[in-house]
Amino acid sequence: MATSRSRRITGAALLAMALLYLAWFHDDRHATAALLVFALPPLLLALPAWRGGRRAAFWGGVLALFWFSHGVMVAYTRPAEAAFAWAGILLSLLVIGAASWPGLHARFGRRRG
Repeated sequence: MATSRSRRITGAALLAMALLYLAWFHDDRHATAALLVFALPPLLLALPAWRGGRRAAFWGGVLALFWFSHGVMVAYTRPAEAAFAWAGILLSLLVIGAASWPGLHARFGRRRG
């Protein structure tokens, strides 16, 4: 039960991350490059993660570390983009937590018997 919920959360958070970056960079002068770097990876990982792909969830979690770092940098250096940056920070933390939850639960969860 917890695993299916975490994979759905991971997939939904990755899709939300892609939509966030689509909105953030839609009128950037380097929009194509920005969308290829920021929006395409979570978009490609969202469906496999939703379906329970462990590799997709793992790589989503790894990439979320970079998205988190990018969000922190932008939040503190570009006040005009702070709302997008904080949304990216929160979504990246959600991706990391949801992708890591099955492993954390297996390692530290209650043992039966």
